Amino acid sequence: MNAKILDLPKITDPRGNLTVCEGFHNVPFEVRRVYWVYDVPGGESRGSHAHKHCREFIIAVSGAFSVTVNDGTEEKTFLLNHPYQGLLVEENQWRTLEDFSSGAVCLVLASEPFSEDDYIRDYDEYKKYLECLK
Repeated sequence: MNAKILDLPKITDPRGNLTVCEGFHNVPFEVRRVYWVYDVPGGESRGSHAHKHCREFIIAVSGAFSVTVNDGTEEKTFLLNHPYQGLLVEENQWRTLEDFSSGAVCLVLASEPFSEDDYIRDYDEYKKYLECLK
């Protein structure tokens, strides 16, 4: 399992805290796309796909949610609830985001621009894809 939580700098100040993400410094790739997910209705999930080439760094900038990552043999769930931590999800890993708290905001830094061809959206196809990589 290559997914892992990475700490980001937390600069504390009585006026409010600050956290910084920098590509190739505390985010281990060049950031080529940024998007965020918010207003997720209770009980809904997001993700449920894998990327062939794109790496992602997922941050709960507000609230909390869980990310379940599956590499085809092992599955692990991560709770994201600190804006000074992010989950690095490598390519070829299935991810599902769920259990969003009210007001949660999920920020994603991606290593690639959007390409529908990079997505695998069916889990059975994902398993077949992994077999082809062996």
